[in-house]
Amino acid sequence: MAVGLAMVVGTVGIVVPVLPGLFLVWAASAVWALVEQDRTGWVVLVVTTLLYAAGLVTQYTVPGRRLREAGVATRVVVVALVAGAVGFFVIPVVGAPLLFVAAIYLMSRLQVGSHGRAWAATVHAVRAIGLSMGIELLTAFAIMTTWVVGLLLVR
Repeated sequence: MAVGLAMVVGTVGIVVPVLPGLFLVWAASAVWALVEQDRTGWVVLVVTTLLYAAGLVTQYTVPGRRLREAGVATRVVVVALVAGAVGFFVIPVVGAPLLFVAAIYLMSRLQVGSHGRAWAATVHAVRAIGLSMGIELLTAFAIMTTWVVGLLLVR
């Protein structure tokens, strides 16, 4: 029961980035495997660890590649992420996305000079964040599904 609850909390942490969501989902499956200490538990641990690693790599490489292809500079994204982190604490809940988007737009506007190109870069960045979150959610669901299959096999 506690493992399932931890996985739900982790999934919420993906959508509301307060907690390290994907890590919590994986850690819950790891704790379950350590408690079970049987072949099924170890197989679940190996599979969920591989899923976790693949999800992390995909979560950062795919959106990053799309941003580069769209011409959004890495430094623009880094500044926007910092602005989003500051915004999270300055204006709870809405501050992070608000300052992230504003920073992308302003940095892009300074870099390219035109509203149209800056807005296009902002749209690409927001889509990349959505893609990253979607990849993280799919990875979490794959880990949870693996754990449920393992749980059913043990019972």
